[in-house]
Amino acid sequence: MVPNQKMIQQLQAKMMQIQEDLGKETVEATVGGVVTVVMTGHHEVQSVKIDPEAVDPDDIELLEDTLVAAFNQALEKASALAQERMSALTGGMKIPGMF
Repeated sequence: MVPNQKMIQQLQAKMMQIQEDLGKETVEATVGGVVTVVMTGHHEVQSVKIDPEAVDPDDIELLEDTLVAAFNQALEKASALAQERMSALTGGMKIPGMF
């Protein structure tokens, strides 16, 4: 079955809606119970929370590493969310250039 112009336009409209919706959805990643990052499905950071007990002036490197881990986890979750939403549209097919 060859897709016609109308089918392609409908698919594009659905993809645009999914993209828009991803900007409204958030994921949250917490590392060590002391750093929490909230990120949208567009990979935009909405908030970072740091437990004051995680701030040790003698070991800033540990806090830095914890922040990196929290951001990376949030990115992974946001990417997985986007892939999940798009797979509903693509039937699970991996389309190059899309998430």
